[in-house]
Amino acid sequence: MDRRQRVVRELLGAHGRTYAEDAGIGLKDTPQPLYRLLVLSHLLSARIRGSVALATARALHEAGLRDPRRMARASWQERVDALGRGGYRRYDERTATQLGDGAELLTERWGGDLRRLRGEADGKVTELRRLLQEFPGIGPAGADIFLREAQGVWPEAAPYLDAKALQGAERLSLPTDPERLAELAGDTDPAVFAAALVRAAVEKEVAQDALRRAG
Repeated sequence: MDRRQRVVRELLGAHGRTYAEDAGIGLKDTPQPLYRLLVLSHLLSARIRGSVALATARALHEAGLRDPRRMARASWQERVDALGRGGYRRYDERTATQLGDGAELLTERWGGDLRRLRGEADGKVTELRRLLQEFPGIGPAGADIFLREAQGVWPEAAPYLDAKALQGAERLSLPTDPERLAELAGDTDPAVFAAALVRAAVEKEVAQDALRRAG
C-alpha cells in the first residue's frame, strides 16, 4: 500500500460518512429521501456553517416538512419557524419562500418525485445538473452537493467529484484527476469518498490528521 492509499484509508476511517447520514437521511432511490437530500443541498449551499445546515435539515424533518406536499402546504411562517429552530436565521425568510416555491415546482412538474427529473435527464449528468438548478435556491453549488451525495443511488453520476472534492484531494496531496482519484477509493461508496474529500477541503484539521496518520 503506497502513501496515497494510506491517506485515503485514514481519511475514510475517520470521516467516511455522507452529509445525508449526518442529517439523519437514510438515502434510497425513493421520493422522500431524495427530496430531503434536495432540501439539505439547498441549505448546505448557503454561506453558513455546515453544522447549522445539518441541524436545520433535521429540524425541518421534525416539523413534518419532509416531502414536497407537506412543504408546499405549510405556511410561510411555519417554514420560517422550523428554519429558525435549526439555527438557520440569516437566510430564513428568503429560504422559506424558496422551499415553498421549489416544493410546488417539484409537485407540478415531476409529480413530487425526483426520479422523474432523473428520467427526464435520460442518463446525462450535465442535464441532471441543469434541471436541479431550476429549483429556487439551488445554484451550481447546490446541484453539485446533491449529485455528490446521490451518486450512490444514481450511479450514472458516479464518480462525481466536483471542484470542492478536488480541492480536498489537493490538500491531501492526492491526484486531482477524477478518474485517478476514484481508483484510489476502490470499492468505497463514491458518495462517501466524495463527502470525506469535501470535509478535507473545508476543515483543515481533517486533512492534517489524515496526512499525519498515514505517515
